[in-house]
Amino acid sequence: MSFVISLLLLLAGFALLIKGADFFVDGSVMLAKKLKIPSLIVGLTIVAMGTSAPELAVSVSSAVSGSNGLAVSNVIGSNLFNLLMVLGVCSIISPLPVSEEVIKKDYPVSAAAMLLFVVFIVGGVLGRLEAAVLFAGLVVYIIFSIRSARSNPAADSNENVDPGFTFAPLRCILCIVGGIAGIVIGGQLVVDNAQAIALSFGMSETLTGLTICAMGTSLPELVTSVTAAKRNETEMAVGNVVGSNIFNALGILGVSGVITPINLAAAGDGSDMNAMIDGIILVIVSIIAFTCCKTSRKITRGEGIALVLIYAAYMTFIVIRN
Repeated sequence: MSFVISLLLLLAGFALLIKGADFFVDGSVMLAKKLKIPSLIVGLTIVAMGTSAPELAVSVSSAVSGSNGLAVSNVIGSNLFNLLMVLGVCSIISPLPVSEEVIKKDYPVSAAAMLLFVVFIVGGVLGRLEAAVLFAGLVVYIIFSIRSARSNPAADSNENVDPGFTFAPLRCILCIVGGIAGIVIGGQLVVDNAQAIALSFGMSETLTGLTICAMGTSLPELVTSVTAAKRNETEMAVGNVVGSNIFNALGILGVSGVITPINLAAAGDGSDMNAMIDGIILVIVSIIAFTCCKTSRKITRGEGIALVLIYAAYMTFIVIRN
């Protein structure tokens, strides 16, 4: 297959992933309105999973096909992109205030998830037991968040009730089913053609996952957060990044590892050591971003520029390493 065809199919895969996630979220939110589920709970579950669906599709497809380096590096790369580029670009557009709840609860959970993942891949293998622990952590986090929302009357008062809302069952079903189909097909296209392009350029699976796949699958988070920042919905921009990173670390790696154990050491190409290094960098970046959030309860434009520059430096590092 020629490079041009692989590139076109890769772009088509990204388009299917992004639009599939959009349709899935639209259909799920429509169903949530019908069932009168509080908007906060919808945001913690449906929207978070919807914007992370591209990463899930790529990582699971990679793990099943034996591309373990791609499965892990896609998650690490996506989380780095979220913390450095998404938060950086959004704070350059408009300084991002960070709520006390995010600082005290959600962000520490995100950082702890990153650290737990790094500990689990020591030795180059993420087994089913470790993956199950990660996924269980996500379930506990979601349950805790829902209970916290339920115990706060203010959170429950903003329910998805719109006087002009009319439930369209057929449209809802088509959005959910079509969205899932787009995510699955798009994920497979991205994995297959990213591998083909990497091979033609002599790139490793790890580098492909950290760059091409990470940036492509993080587009929903970037678009969502930038749009929120432009509309001055700055807390939503931060919450989207933190929630997505938690789902990526606990849910995606958890599901991928439970389906099939991820053995980075088996390839013998240094993927296990690279994953360790990149994971440690991710933990350090998480601490840096958390410091930016905590110091003045917001991420300033200057800090946003610094985050973007750190991402540029990291991209240079991994390209040289390859």
